[in-house]
Amino acid sequence: MFDIGTGELALIAVVALLVLGPERLPKAARTAGALVRRARTSWQNVRVEIERELAAEELKQSIRRGIGELDPRADISAALRDAVHGPPKPSEPPAQSDAPK
Repeated sequence: MFDIGTGELALIAVVALLVLGPERLPKAARTAGALVRRARTSWQNVRVEIERELAAEELKQSIRRGIGELDPRADISAALRDAVHGPPKPSEPPAQSDAPK
């Protein structure tokens, strides 16, 4: 994330010790740690929410593609009958619809 080595970290610690003093440095370090932890948690929550939204969008597109593959002129009652009872057996003639064409 940040390109900070041990030398830079030691320099920051020495400057913080000189500026804040040994009494206030531990409290400042705890506060900084809490802020970093809170920022990471918030970022993680945002990532999870974005991933959920993307998964939901992919599901919507998948459903739309599945519906788009259906023939809009197909007989709905035959499709429902096939879904419930399975497709007609080869020895049986297909069911005829009474609907005018």
